[in-house]
Amino acid sequence: MRVMQIIGSRGGGGAEGFFVRLTNALHDSGGQLLAVTLPESQVSKGLKPEVPQQHIAMRGVWDIFARWKIARAIGEFRPHVVQTWMGRATRLVSLGRGRLPVHIARLGGYYKLHNYRHVHAWIGNTAGICDYLRANGFPRERVFHIGNFVEPAAVADQACTSATRQRFSIPEDALLIASAGRLHSVKGFSDLLQAFSVLPPAIAGRPLHLLIAGDGELASSLHDQAASLGISGRVCWAGWQQDIGPLLDMSDVFACPSRQETLGNIILEAWAHGKPVVSTATRGALEIMTHEQDGLIVPCAQPESLASALRDILTYDAKTLSVIGEAGRSTLLREHGKEHVIEQYLDLYRQLVREVEGDA
Repeated sequence: MRVMQIIGSRGGGGAEGFFVRLTNALHDSGGQLLAVTLPESQVSKGLKPEVPQQHIAMRGVWDIFARWKIARAIGEFRPHVVQTWMGRATRLVSLGRGRLPVHIARLGGYYKLHNYRHVHAWIGNTAGICDYLRANGFPRERVFHIGNFVEPAAVADQACTSATRQRFSIPEDALLIASAGRLHSVKGFSDLLQAFSVLPPAIAGRPLHLLIAGDGELASSLHDQAASLGISGRVCWAGWQQDIGPLLDMSDVFACPSRQETLGNIILEAWAHGKPVVSTATRGALEIMTHEQDGLIVPCAQPESLASALRDILTYDAKTLSVIGEAGRSTLLREHGKEHVIEQYLDLYRQLVREVEGDA
């Protein structure tokens, strides 16, 4: 089976990260695959060198030249399935119904749906997104729920972890809260800074530090907020990271302070590294986490509740922290395992292609 994956985003967010993971895994599964990406994008650079790529500059949903180049690429590759990601790529693809290729749109958020109604089938990465599609008139039998996967990380190398701490000036004996994401209001980093500011500077004799990885339009204002709260000396701004793994390895707890989160890929990544997670009660977190079983969940936009949960979990002994982290890792393996998710995608592709071929 020939599958084309198309994404028109340049960044390094959750959707882009999963595009890379899924596309690499589909290629490894042995099928014929072509990835259509923006030139010099983080997505393009994240794909394995052996994954065939075609670069097309998709400048917007009305980019006629990009639409023509994508149509030509489809004609040359002759895929059975074309899967598009997010609004730009989806709007740039228009395929007839009742014949190959089948056009599938994968949605990882509560997007504006006018960009998606012309598609043949839809994948939502949460049950909530699937409900949203059906509630807005999308045919129930053509909406499919397939979650994301993150592969479990290898056991951290202590020498590498120590080197990473030195690189980011985190004391070797410090307790470290890590967080990551776009520096945007919906990610709740202002709430995290406020929560961190009321935590003690040390717990059980260990200095307490916060590391935030990411970049965005609120970078300057968040730096100013940290300064005004008097915590700048204990907050590390790691910037955007291609690989967040080493930062997770050196952390003790991961905080996800989002005010809105459709799924929460970053929670899955923290679990992949066996880290205990404190998350706000976003739709995504509530769908994948169980409070006091594989993490702690607190109300959104309530820094005092976030601070209380972080204080509680940081006072646990190392064994208890490890148990919580391993519970999250178990949830990851059970419900977001790579092999299971890949097989769901391949089964869906085969099903949709058979339906078309049977009608021909």
